[in-house]
Amino acid sequence: MKKKLITMGELLLRFTPPGHDRFLQADTYEVAFGGAEANVAVSAENYGIDASYVTKLPDNEVGQAAINSLKRLGIETENIARGGKRIGTYYFERGAGLRPSKIIYDRENSSIAEADPDDFDWDKIFDGVDWFHFSGITPALSKNARDVSLRALKEAKKHNVRISVDLNYRSRMWTLEEAGKSMDELCHYADVCITSDDDAEIFAMYPEDKEIPEGKPDLWNFRSVCTALKERFDFDEVCVMRRRSLSATKALWDSMLLDSVDFHFGKKYDVDVIDTVGCGDAFCGGFIAAELLGFTPQDKIDFASAAGCLKHTISGDFNMVTKDEVIALMGGDSSGAVKR
Repeated sequence: MKKKLITMGELLLRFTPPGHDRFLQADTYEVAFGGAEANVAVSAENYGIDASYVTKLPDNEVGQAAINSLKRLGIETENIARGGKRIGTYYFERGAGLRPSKIIYDRENSSIAEADPDDFDWDKIFDGVDWFHFSGITPALSKNARDVSLRALKEAKKHNVRISVDLNYRSRMWTLEEAGKSMDELCHYADVCITSDDDAEIFAMYPEDKEIPEGKPDLWNFRSVCTALKERFDFDEVCVMRRRSLSATKALWDSMLLDSVDFHFGKKYDVDVIDTVGCGDAFCGGFIAAELLGFTPQDKIDFASAAGCLKHTISGDFNMVTKDEVIALMGGDSSGAVKR
């Protein structure tokens, strides 16, 4: 029987100027749907996990189109609540060379931001579920969204569901003080933390009077940050990815896992960047799937790292790669040669 994953968050409508056009140049936009937790669900579904997504969307054609975008990828959507005024949106401008990519959010008063915990049938949502994933983006939306997140975590615990969190700090959505207070409560429900090196460092050091050092420590010397994060929230595992951008279209990608036994380091990759959005989510989805599929610790971090690496080559939010493609990259097949 397939393992079952639930993710919960905000499904967004994404607008992207064609190619590398800037917002001020574009008179047409590519339109798609995405969002951190939905991206995780799509990745896991692609790797053989039975994935379901929970959110709230307006009861109109745009909301239905958003649901359809998940259904066609095999995601279970029956627990999505309907109602509210609007779907959140964001605008993504692809960078090029030395010009970075840019994101503009428009997500205030969205349906999920105004949702109530009682909008959802939690017993139905968590029936037979193995894993629940959430991120710091959802509680950043509003007090309502924080209440929904907390209720979901309490219900997941009641149903003995394993929980993971991506810290996903968004400075444009809330302050570090607000994030620190809310995530301190929410993270104590989580068993596993899967996040970026930036966010791991921020939450490991907050709220103590510690200065975040300038520059980035080498990931191999990042042990103290991960250990502090693990001890602060009593996580079973801390899984961290790092992207060092050389330009908008070139990056270095690596990762590591701290479990109850030791540190495990993922393979390093030089990546050519087509789209930066969703790479961390692809890493999360890869790690969750690998653990649910019973991979060894080293294979879990290698699978997650390869999945996140491949997402850099895929336009849009969703990581449209297969389990076999991820395993091939894990095994060293990185030539990019045509498959016939």
